[in-house]
Amino acid sequence: MDINNPITKGAGRSEDRGSRIWLITFTDLVALMLTFFVMLFAMSSVKVSEWKNIIDSLSQTLRPSDEQPVPAATSTFNIGTIFRKQAINLDYLSSVLNETVKGQSLLSAGHILRLEGRLIITFRGDLLFEEGGATMTDRGRRSLFVLGGVLQNIGNQVGVNGHSGPGLPAGSNYSSNWELSTARAAAVANALKQSGYTDDIIAYGYADSRSAQLSDLPEGLDGALARRIDIVIRPTAGDL
Repeated sequence: MDINNPITKGAGRSEDRGSRIWLITFTDLVALMLTFFVMLFAMSSVKVSEWKNIIDSLSQTLRPSDEQPVPAATSTFNIGTIFRKQAINLDYLSSVLNETVKGQSLLSAGHILRLEGRLIITFRGDLLFEEGGATMTDRGRRSLFVLGGVLQNIGNQVGVNGHSGPGLPAGSNYSSNWELSTARAAAVANALKQSGYTDDIIAYGYADSRSAQLSDLPEGLDGALARRIDIVIRPTAGDL
């Protein structure tokens, strides 16, 4: 047969088109099936809980080493640091007080001491109070008013400690030396506040618990100073 014959060439092209026509039918079928499944998916609803479980499962499977950060351990209670501001130098204050008491007979009968980094002004109890009680004498009140006038110009912390002897004074209205020493300390603190000192003053009563501190004093003087009031001035400022 002559392959250059036009009739033979036309017959070959017709056979090729007939052998590939099934692809068109197959493509239409696939398109219809894809459309059908898309419609089914569009009409269906996904359960969120089940989908979340699947996501969590896949996350743990694909990322097994993923660890949650652990916060640093902290204590239940944190104690804040307190910074105390320095106030007037106690050496300078001591010299000012010594000058102040020169003209005051009662104040000059007291003692100004430096002890353990504090300035202490000590008065015998009988110089300030009536016998056996915590009622302040007029002379004692006037003297503390002068002292308070100096203390109101400083920012130092001030406290008052009351002390007593081993036994209650005759005629005392208090049942114990603890009550008497505390009442006297509170009376001095109130007098200093009334004279103009504006910061808080904490008053303590020690009864005779600190009498051993006076063991080196001459006989007679230790008993007198056992019943005493200590005004304690600290080198720092602020409330106690």
